[in-house]
Amino acid sequence: MKIYSEIKLENFTAWSGAEVTKSTIIENNKEDEFNGLIEELYPEGLSETKLNDILWFEDEWIFETLGIIEVNNF
Repeated sequence: MKIYSEIKLENFTAWSGAEVTKSTIIENNKEDEFNGLIEELYPEGLSETKLNDILWFEDEWIFETLGIIEVNNF
């Protein structure tokens, strides 16, 4: 069974690698832009797992699209 509900990024509980991407988006005050981007790309909605996978595996694309400059501290 799939259940879709309307949720904003700041209320989404991300897991694994997606947590860092979510935090970076919020720290850069880009959550409204991210929410709009996801609504545009997925007008019918998407599952929590799909959203988490996007945050986890598409982080470079997300940051580039939202204009977030990522600083690596090695």
